Amino acid sequence: MSKMYIAITDKDWFNALRVLDNLDEVNFWRPTPGAFKALELGELFLFKLHYPDNCIVGGGLFAAYSELPVSLAWDAFREKNGTHSLEDLKYRISLYRKQNYDPYEDFKIGSILLEQPFFLPEEQWITNPDEMAKNIVSGKSFDTETEPGKTILDLLRWTRFSRRAIREEPARYGEPVLVTPRLGQGTFRIMVTDAYERRCAISSERTLPVLDAAHIRPYSNDGQHSVDNGLLLRKDIHTLFDLGYMTVTPDYKIEVSRRIKEEYENGHDYYKYHGSDIRLPNNPIYRPSPNLLAWHNQTLFKG
Repeated sequence: MSKMYIAITDKDWFNALRVLDNLDEVNFWRPTPGAFKALELGELFLFKLHYPDNCIVGGGLFAAYSELPVSLAWDAFREKNGTHSLEDLKYRISLYRKQNYDPYEDFKIGSILLEQPFFLPEEQWITNPDEMAKNIVSGKSFDTETEPGKTILDLLRWTRFSRRAIREEPARYGEPVLVTPRLGQGTFRIMVTDAYERRCAISSERTLPVLDAAHIRPYSNDGQHSVDNGLLLRKDIHTLFDLGYMTVTPDYKIEVSRRIKEEYENGHDYYKYHGSDIRLPNNPIYRPSPNLLAWHNQTLFKG
């Protein structure tokens, strides 16, 4: 691990999240979109409260950044946005934007997606680093091998609240390392959506409200929330894929079961995809796992 990022947040967001049980992910939202390139996957993202607290109070592992319609941010993360409803989320964002609240506007926000979040009790809050001016309103990066990042990391590694994110390895230098972040359902959905550039892998449909992040191997059947276990599919195609009426071969060809016609005397709209290639993510690490596709072919596909 080489970097950490300390971001400013308010106490309402912090308090709303720290009381939730079994919290596996959070959306650290920004009221307006804008690039975030400060961290790599798995690096440490910390929360620091506004004045007068000026303390680091928790954090999580960085998974991804995305610019989302606020409705999708709510649908994917619900209370993990640190609010109690979509209306509350919109209202709070409107306050930060200093604009009138419009309950019908589906504006875009910046979403920093964090896994394995932790929230420190007040007696373990970490005071503001001298290098971080009190008037910084967004955040600041620090190297974890130099001060003050090294001391902050050392303080965190001894708290039981942060051990899901930071663990100590009996490695050659004894340095703490990050565990690979385990994605939650909301982060899986957003990362798959962005990996496929918000277009259905089979139909190329790009109307975002009708697209789903589908698991190749279902989560209920030992599948993981990993991008290579996902396909972005139009909702009706997702249903057929889950039921085994459609599949994708390990060489990324679409197959449509003859049983759609046999059982429903229909299916013309789906058979036109048979034998075609799917749209693949540009990043090879996000492409569907051939082994998982083979599992779907052999286990679920109705042939």
